Amino acid sequence: MTSARSPRRSRRAVVAALTALVALSTSVTAAGSAAGDGGHRRACTGSRLPDHGNGTARDVLRVAEQAMADMDLKSVILRVTVDGRDVLTTALGESMTGVPADPAMHFRNGNVAISYMGTALLRLVDQGKVGLDDPVSRWLPDLPNGAKITLRMLAASTTGLADYVPLPKFQQAVSANPFRQWTADELVALSTDEPRWYDPGTNWSYSHANFVLLGAALEKITGTRLDVLLRKQVTGPLGLRETRNSFTPDIPEPVLHAFTADRGTYEESTFWNPSWTTAPGAVQTTDICDLARSAAGLGSGELLSPASYKELLNPGTVGLGHVTPKCPATVCLTNTEATHYGMGVVVLGDWISQHPLFFGYSASMDYLPSERLAIAVSTTQDPTAKDGHTAHVIAQRIAAAIAPEHPIPDFG
Repeated sequence: MTSARSPRRSRRAVVAALTALVALSTSVTAAGSAAGDGGHRRACTGSRLPDHGNGTARDVLRVAEQAMADMDLKSVILRVTVDGRDVLTTALGESMTGVPADPAMHFRNGNVAISYMGTALLRLVDQGKVGLDDPVSRWLPDLPNGAKITLRMLAASTTGLADYVPLPKFQQAVSANPFRQWTADELVALSTDEPRWYDPGTNWSYSHANFVLLGAALEKITGTRLDVLLRKQVTGPLGLRETRNSFTPDIPEPVLHAFTADRGTYEESTFWNPSWTTAPGAVQTTDICDLARSAAGLGSGELLSPASYKELLNPGTVGLGHVTPKCPATVCLTNTEATHYGMGVVVLGDWISQHPLFFGYSASMDYLPSERLAIAVSTTQDPTAKDGHTAHVIAQRIAAAIAPEHPIPDFG
């Protein structure tokens, strides 16, 4: 892209440019509060848009504007911070016809909540309340082969449990009634009724069932409802006041509306029921300021001991991911040192990431520890847009523009 910096640009130059920019920023801080407000939470607001010309904020804006046109997006909301300070926060496009997108709008964060569960588990380890290699049968005695499955395997997605989401019977049920309220028991049964893809701990594959079970185990371990536990252990300490669970499809105002052609016609999907996406109590909504704060807080290991932060980034997944008769290469993805799954996060080169995609919503949170650089993007699509992780593509393009020595690779 014409806005990308030369790959030969030095690391020192990148850091100097970003530091100079954030020092002059008058926008909200990463926690979403303005300086001097006594800590009172203000709505996530946009930055003063950069003047035409060069500069890091202008580069980010150009990337977003070009990507919106390239991918036929309805909206793009983004926030970039360095060391928690604003580089650019802005919203492009519309939430609905005639309703401009706004940084304060709430959207579903999908598997970002799984990263909160991974960090919550590791905090319990740090507190001496549980061990990663404890068998889940201790808390979930009815789980088949639960004695051979550990908490580590649930959080790292190495149990061998089939993923219920691609199953034809599940796909048909969701398409027929996207407003259906699914229970955790129904979801787990879909997976456990299928043949196990491999022996626990011997391979890697993403399965939503792992995280439904992890949520149930966390509740049993602590005797605390999952939404309350995540607030105490993760979202509260990180100051994520706009990130919350809902046991209904409701989204707090203001709402970023979503649209999809998943069922063959372009239609609004904002209030389709997301109860199947992860464990009850972790079906959340957020805003772009909280998403950027999550990227930095989780990606830096702010809440964890050094040992647990190491586990977050590699709980033993490196080297796993190989084809079996039951698990094709598109499912059992190869985990390498460069790109692999952690505990609810994805390690992509030098970045720690998570990027949900469902029901017309796409989002991406990405953190580069060496530069304390956080990127958060949320997108929705127009009728002609192609399916895919559009928000994550934009995050990759932003990284290429402002930190060219640290590209964000694809996983698998």
